Amino acid sequence: MSEERIRIEHEGIEAAMTTPEEMATLAGSAFPLGDRVEGGGGEAFDFAAWYGSWRAAQGLTEASPRPTHLKVEAADTFEALIPWAQLQDAAFQFAQDGKPLAKGGPIRLYAPNGSSECLNVKSVVVCRFLRLEQEQDEASYGFKNTFSPQEMLKKR
Repeated sequence: MSEERIRIEHEGIEAAMTTPEEMATLAGSAFPLGDRVEGGGGEAFDFAAWYGSWRAAQGLTEASPRPTHLKVEAADTFEALIPWAQLQDAAFQFAQDGKPLAKGGPIRLYAPNGSSECLNVKSVVVCRFLRLEQEQDEASYGFKNTFSPQEMLKKR
């Protein structure tokens, strides 16, 4: 079992930590990533299935506001902000040959039908579910270029 954890942040809920295995279990089923992403390897789970189960486990109802975007942050400071509509076919890769990801882990996000052909974010350590007022139809991504003094002092 992987010891690496992913931070989940959602408006109105206290942030929590989880593992790739816990996420896959909550999603209900896994599939070969290549079934959804051409040339993809390893095992993955459906983002929408996981989010729906996670949302229910948190006590959020259908009446609770839904996010407009997902922001993922990677261990190497890469970030992606993805409009919710582009996450329809998204998947998280969580294993390779039945074992936790040795490279690109703890999880890797693939959004195959978005504005960037196939957005692939490796080493995802934070998932933030956001409600943004400003419309944004395209995903944005890149390396974080601003750091607080506290972040500069952290040992990575």
